[in-house]
Amino acid sequence: MRFDSTTFGVVALAAYQPDWELFRTQLRSIQNQTHSQFQCLITADGSFAEIRDFVDRELGGDERFRVLGFEERLGFYGNFERVLQHVPAEAAWIALSDQDDSWYPSKLEVLLPHLNNVSLVAGQARVVRLPGNEVVTESTQRKNVDLDALLAQNQVTGSLCVFRRELLDLALPFPRLNTISQVHDHWLAVCAEATGGALVVDDVVQDYVQHGGNVLGEVGGRKSIVKSFEHVTALSRKFQGSSSPLAMLRTANDLSFGWRRVMADALRERVPAGTPGLEGGVAAFETGHGWLPTSRALVSGLRSGDVALPCFVEFVAGVPVELFTKGRETSRRRSSKARSSQVS
Repeated sequence: MRFDSTTFGVVALAAYQPDWELFRTQLRSIQNQTHSQFQCLITADGSFAEIRDFVDRELGGDERFRVLGFEERLGFYGNFERVLQHVPAEAAWIALSDQDDSWYPSKLEVLLPHLNNVSLVAGQARVVRLPGNEVVTESTQRKNVDLDALLAQNQVTGSLCVFRRELLDLALPFPRLNTISQVHDHWLAVCAEATGGALVVDDVVQDYVQHGGNVLGEVGGRKSIVKSFEHVTALSRKFQGSSSPLAMLRTANDLSFGWRRVMADALRERVPAGTPGLEGGVAAFETGHGWLPTSRALVSGLRSGDVALPCFVEFVAGVPVELFTKGRETSRRRSSKARSSQVS
């Protein structure tokens, strides 16, 4: 299939208690795309009727826009999974959308042709801060990296990417880890890189809007070490119920090794053995990983700039729990082997 101006696809938008003014801007920026062959599926994670009525009122009954409502709240990770589960079979491509950005009119037209060569393509964004639309940075400056570096630190922002529909055959259902580090775009990016390829281009295709309601904060910047510490502290209180040193170490492990292990193990299970690049990509982070490939991936990534210093520090903070976990795994294997020997 050729991806061009006639290729039909789906814009998948996950909505939850949107800022109505920002939501209006985003909806109209999608409606005004120069590539018009799409359906926009909006999954309302609560407040279905309110969101449906708003969309109908603002877009004048544009039949390309459809709101799906559900009683069960899933959060942003589950809500994106849910909207992807409802993509119709005839869609050739999928573009992810947040509820509070602003796409440039040619975004789809610019990105779609790249899908003739790769499974997923992502552009860049100009980051603006509210109130006042202050420009934080002219470009998010995401980059192309190998699978191991992409597992270590995500370079693909969901709202900036478009991918082939068949990627869903690999990506669904999403793997699970009960922490905010489980994010849909990181998982989709490594799925693409492990199979048909992921490409990051330099084109700035939208404004990414920072405001007080962002779930994950700025998309383009790299947190300082102080901000990383504050981030881990807040998440530790939320997911561990405490900000004690032990709780924070567990949280740091979930944020670093834990989420990467979940993704690497899922890739190992779902991607055919012998796929080029798979072995070297997942070896650093899968269950039972050796420390040599892990150290190589992180240190070389830090030196090349593919892994930012705060991300590297999060991995370092996660090492104690990782060592303890691996020690317990080794003990269990030895005990199991000893019992087997006694039986035989």
